[in-house]
Amino acid sequence: MSTRVLVNGSDDARIAVSDRGLLYGDGLFETIRFVRGVAPLWSRHMQRLREGCARLGLAAPDAGQLAAEARHVLDGDADAVVRITVTRGTGERGYAPSATLAGTRIVAAFALPALPADWYRHGIRVRSCGLRLARQPRLAGIKHLNRLEQVLARMEWSDPDRVEGLLFDTDENLVCATAANVFGVLDGVPVTPALDQCGVAGVLRAELLEAFPDTRVGVVTKEASMRMDEMFLCSSVRGVLPVREVDGRPLRIGAATRAAQSHWRALGFDGARE
Repeated sequence: MSTRVLVNGSDDARIAVSDRGLLYGDGLFETIRFVRGVAPLWSRHMQRLREGCARLGLAAPDAGQLAAEARHVLDGDADAVVRITVTRGTGERGYAPSATLAGTRIVAAFALPALPADWYRHGIRVRSCGLRLARQPRLAGIKHLNRLEQVLARMEWSDPDRVEGLLFDTDENLVCATAANVFGVLDGVPVTPALDQCGVAGVLRAELLEAFPDTRVGVVTKEASMRMDEMFLCSSVRGVLPVREVDGRPLRIGAATRAAQSHWRALGFDGARE
C-alpha cells in the first residue's frame, strides 16, 4: 500500500519548518495496528495520548475526529498501521512556547510490517545494548517525539539474526527493548520493569498487566534480567514475541509467554500476520 497522510485534516500533507515537533521534538505520537478494519487497542491508545498531552500541556485532539481521519487514510485497507502525531504547532523560534499556538495533527497509514511466523512460534534472539537510557521522570512513560536514544541503540548492531536490543538505565536496571516492552519470569514470578523513571509505557503492556494482575512491576536489575527463566517482548504493532536467546544464553518459551500470546489473539488480532 502507498502511504497516505492527513495534516490537520487536509490531504495537502505539508509541515512548516517552524513546527515545534520538528524543531524540538515537542509532541507525542501513537502507532496503532488495525486488523480487519478495527484497532483492538484504540481506546488504550487514546487514553495514553490524552495523558501525554496533559503531561506536556498540549491540547488533546478529539478522539472522534482522529478515528474519522484514521478511516480516511486507511482508505479501505483492513490491515495497516496508523500513526497519529500531535505537536505543539508552529511558532516563533525559542524554547518558550506561545500560549496561543494551534497544534499540528498528523494522521498517516502505513503497510503492516511483514514478520516471520517463526518468530511467534520459536522465538527471537536479542542482545543487550551499550547505550544507557537517561532517567527523566517528567517524561517517563509517555510516547514523546524524541526517540534519539532508541535510534542510537538500534545503530549498535546490523546482524539480522538479532531482532531486538534490551535497554538499561544509568543505574543498570532493565527498562525495555528499543521498540517494545519486556516481560519475564524470575524465580517463578512474572515480572516487568517499572517505567516511572524512563521508557515508554506501551498500550499492550497495560493490557497484559490488567489481564495478568499477578505480574510484579518493579525494579529489575541487569543481573536479575540475565537470570530470567522466560522472557517475551510486546508492542501494539508486533504483538507478543517470545525470546529464545539473550546475549547467547538460551531461554525456554513457557506458559507465561503462551498465555500472553493467547490473550493478544483473543483481543482480535487472530487474523494478524503471525
